[in-house]
Amino acid sequence: MLDKIRKMSAGKKSLFAVLLMAALVLFWRGVWGLSDIYLLPQNYELSLWISLVAGALILVATGYLAKDLD
Repeated sequence: MLDKIRKMSAGKKSLFAVLLMAALVLFWRGVWGLSDIYLLPQNYELSLWISLVAGALILVATGYLAKDLD
């Protein structure tokens, strides 16, 4: 897959980057929208704190996993 991307022209790489960026933004927009609806909708502040802690734990866990890959 990376070889195909490397062989692309500059214009195609730019288009690919824009499409990838749009896909990521739309994905996270959906995740945040669903979490607003389903993750403690009656307590918005607690929902934000839970999301913050869960995200931090995921970042820490994946950081440790990435170190093990070296």
